[in-house]
Amino acid sequence: MRKIILDLAVTLDGFIEGPNGEVDWCIMDDDMDFEGFLSSIDTIFYGRVSYDAWGNYQPDVNASETETSIWSSVHSKKKYVFSSNPTQDNNATYITSDLAEKVAQIKHQDGKDIWLYGGAKLITTFIHHGLIDIYRISVHPTVLGGGKPLFEGLKERMNLELVEVNRFKSGVVQLIYRHLK
Repeated sequence: MRKIILDLAVTLDGFIEGPNGEVDWCIMDDDMDFEGFLSSIDTIFYGRVSYDAWGNYQPDVNASETETSIWSSVHSKKKYVFSSNPTQDNNATYITSDLAEKVAQIKHQDGKDIWLYGGAKLITTFIHHGLIDIYRISVHPTVLGGGKPLFEGLKERMNLELVEVNRFKSGVVQLIYRHLK
């Protein structure tokens, strides 16, 4: 069965974005092999706000070949948007109800793993339903002092098992955990 992987950047003090939504602290090292991660998935789950911001994002014409390639790969994936307010978009399928049931149906389809992109509300909902299989958290060497926390509003403790640690030249440390259910 396919796995749902939360792959996310977080600051050392646990924020996924700054107080004004800024993500300029997020580093993308060549040695992170993000393209390898993208080749391991064929589906992306977005919340509506994240999808509106990034679901159809196109890099600047002066962007590097690597950035252009990454976004091309992202946009080649099947996209699902979880929202109570669907809009018409030919690039995504909107899910407005029965989240856990529909996610289970998607997980049982043939295919590669699924990237839970976010945002924070959707991540919290997936955590509450026990839907995340792998937590792939890249801790960046930045302290913001405020912003949107990764783990907010949890109802109970989560137990995770560390399965891999990767250190990158920028000082980013990637922690990969499996959810113990």
